[in-house]
Amino acid sequence: MTFSDIRLVATDMDGTLLNSKHEINESFFPVFRKLKDHGVIFVAASGRQYFNLAKALEQVKDEVIFAAENGSYVVFRDEEIHIQAIEADIVRELVKISRPIKDTYAVICGKKKAYVENDDAEFINHLKLYFERYEIVDDLTKVEDDQFLKFTICDLAGSEANSYPHYKHFEDNLQVKVSGPIWLDISHKKANKGRAMEVLQEKFNITFDQTMIFGDYLNDLEMLTKGHYSYAMANAHPDIKKIARFIAKSNDENGVVEILSEITE
Repeated sequence: MTFSDIRLVATDMDGTLLNSKHEINESFFPVFRKLKDHGVIFVAASGRQYFNLAKALEQVKDEVIFAAENGSYVVFRDEEIHIQAIEADIVRELVKISRPIKDTYAVICGKKKAYVENDDAEFINHLKLYFERYEIVDDLTKVEDDQFLKFTICDLAGSEANSYPHYKHFEDNLQVKVSGPIWLDISHKKANKGRAMEVLQEKFNITFDQTMIFGDYLNDLEMLTKGHYSYAMANAHPDIKKIARFIAKSNDENGVVEILSEITE
């Protein structure tokens, strides 16, 4: 395997680049610097909010392209490269469906901030891991004056078994993704990390064979089909391991950095 022609590296964050404590290993930064010295474009592709991602990678934020909210919002140095919002009326319908589902908390992911209508301490602790800017409102169906990038459910009972079945019938018209053990993400049909990769590959004239991608969960599926060097983490969902060409060590074993170190040797 040769990495001499790699021009774009995209990695998911939680469960992939970050460890189980949602921390980034300090060994990443010297490897990142070597990647930049080699002219490699680095993309942080995550379900996280843009402001949260920028904070997590504060040391290098002006050198990273952020594909936030599962690729529906792509930003570089505060410049919007791509945005794929979801219609407000659809989001309001999704909110209403969520209300009877036990152990769930709805989140509207706007471009300006996230919106929630519950201040439950356990939920807010989960929310703060992924959203830097949020507002607690009385009624999510009344939120206006923002572009909605994604609708998310925090499902403390387990998203794949509890909330996903209530939204599965939307899959023909929307992206419905179990993005983590307690998260369900719904966005515009054309909004996913794979589409974000296509936009960047076209913008920078980068080919499939020049692209390396890392992921661990179902919201990474499309992205992993956009590069020859597609890596599922050892801790990845079984469906992700099926489509990736290669397996990296787990996020707690710093698997992404180990592979990237090979590029820069």
